[in-house]
Amino acid sequence: MPLLLEGWLDSERDRILATLVDWLRIPSISAQPDHAGDVRRSAEFTAALLTDAGLEHATVLETPGGGLPSVYADHLHAGPDAPTILVYGHHDVQPVDPLDEWTSPPFEPAVVDGEVRARGAIDDKGQVLFQVEAVRGLLSVGDGGLPVNLKFLVEGEEEVGSPNFEALLDAEQQRLACDVVVVSDTDMWAADVPSVCVGMRGLIAYGVEVRTAAADLHSGLFGGAVPNPAHLVARMVAALHDEDRRVTLPGFYDAVRPLSDAEEASLRSIPVDEAAWQAMAGVGRLEGEAGRSLLERIWTRPTCDVTGMSAGYAGAGVKTIVPAHGRFTATFRLVPDQQPDAVGAAFEGWVRSQVPDGVDVEITRMGGVAPALTPVDHPAMAALCHSVERVWGKAPLFTRIGGSGPEEALGRVLDAAVLYLGVALPEDRFHAPNERMVLDQFWKGLLAAAELWTELGAAGS
Repeated sequence: MPLLLEGWLDSERDRILATLVDWLRIPSISAQPDHAGDVRRSAEFTAALLTDAGLEHATVLETPGGGLPSVYADHLHAGPDAPTILVYGHHDVQPVDPLDEWTSPPFEPAVVDGEVRARGAIDDKGQVLFQVEAVRGLLSVGDGGLPVNLKFLVEGEEEVGSPNFEALLDAEQQRLACDVVVVSDTDMWAADVPSVCVGMRGLIAYGVEVRTAAADLHSGLFGGAVPNPAHLVARMVAALHDEDRRVTLPGFYDAVRPLSDAEEASLRSIPVDEAAWQAMAGVGRLEGEAGRSLLERIWTRPTCDVTGMSAGYAGAGVKTIVPAHGRFTATFRLVPDQQPDAVGAAFEGWVRSQVPDGVDVEITRMGGVAPALTPVDHPAMAALCHSVERVWGKAPLFTRIGGSGPEEALGRVLDAAVLYLGVALPEDRFHAPNERMVLDQFWKGLLAAAELWTELGAAGS
């Protein structure tokens, strides 16, 4: 049986690609205040794009707390017995540094070798666009309707941790009510190994600063007799893991949910070339929690990573001081059923236990996202898997994503199952120079979105 939009897509590729290029030219960097106007311009572009595709009620949503804008639109004509699907994505993008590593300017999209290279190409404008164009296609063929009631929510703060997103969900809960959420901000294992994500790790981040003196001290006059914050920070960072590279926080692993039999079987089925993965990462060796496979380490096990540390002088030459203060930042990736508040409390208590009397410590928590997991036996998951199989020609494997996002809040606040229809590839350079979207994956994602909505409409779930 031919795919629903195969014929329609053949005549639309050039227009769709031109639309993506126009959107990618907008530098909607949410982390940088001087790009706030560009994020708003991107929101307005998104609203116009949704309207042009045939969706209705396109609205730029102001975010509670004065955050950056999201966009909503819908098409609600499938009838009260049809399921309601909310498509989630985001239109903000990461900063572009280091700029000198880009082979072409990050906001001047280059179409080369069957891929689009630009910031936001895969994360997440490209993946939002294939969902939007699937709407346009379904409204253009057949009876001109959709098999489901469809809503879109395109966020503007995902790349800064969605600090105001749950407040937005609470404020707009009635408008956003749905049966299923479909997220297209994830990846597949490989172009020839289709997979569907079933969950994302949670995240909590901290900054820790210790101060030992009012000002830097002369290392000849005071060194050896006063506490050195560089030494203290180094000891704390080293103490976060034991010899087996397990996190040492008390109770850190107590709430970790074991994998189901189906998930374990799927992990074993995924073809893993560790040497190729290591080369892709650009590292000289792999390491991590002892006794765990590569896929367990990056998907299904919790982690702690120190993301930065500083103390004293690190410029040219030598400055003979005992520094007055030092700091480090750390992120924790969490898995079901770990909770950010519980892990945060354990970390804060651990830090205070490491700091001796007479040293001041300031602990700053920076956000918190709970882990998300969709049961592999949920009825909507069967529709997703069948849709992917129709397009890629083979049944998908189950994976998880090591990164984090607002998916847990989406599922919890809206009381809906979360499906992940993402087509990115591990080599697509998320958050890095020369980010790309492979066009063959893009076109397949568009076809799969149309198939998914039809499957969900037929199932009535």
